[in-house]
Amino acid sequence: MTMRKLLDGLYGIAEWLAMAALCAIGLLVFAQVLGRVLDTILKLMGMPPYGFLVPSLAEIAGFLLVGASFLALAGSLRGGVQIRVTLAIGAMPEKMRRVAEIAVLCVAAALASFFFYYAAKLAIDSHRFNELSYGIIPIPLWIPQAVMAGGIGVFAIALLDDLVTLLRGGQASYASSEVQAAEEI
Repeated sequence: MTMRKLLDGLYGIAEWLAMAALCAIGLLVFAQVLGRVLDTILKLMGMPPYGFLVPSLAEIAGFLLVGASFLALAGSLRGGVQIRVTLAIGAMPEKMRRVAEIAVLCVAAALASFFFYYAAKLAIDSHRFNELSYGIIPIPLWIPQAVMAGGIGVFAIALLDDLVTLLRGGQASYASSEVQAAEEI
């Protein structure tokens, strides 16, 4: 298996996990709403409400949303759908633009790697000290923290991937999306 296939597979897995987290949020909220509707119908019929609720829904949904947000970073970068300010570099000559993009990718990769290191360290510490959330269902905090760290780690890899591609003379993954968007406008 080539490195390109391996990296694209990693980005794809992260995107699928992000999508699964969003679907889980939707299903949990739907179950909660359905329970409330059922209770209302039972009350209208003069029967006692069932009282169905999803315990710690807000907390679980928050953890899933954080996971989805971080897991989707790499895919959104590579798809060119992250918000990027291209006004300044769009006016630059091609060689100067390339140097600017390399510099920005270096800084971004360094920051993402720094964040990954400390997010992973936080998850390890939370696991070691058995830290739990305060909700009705005590969730070990290392789980959402590890997902967050994993997402930012995959994002750092995607930034390094684009940096290496630019340094080798290639085109960054997000550049083809910029060209397509410019053509649509």
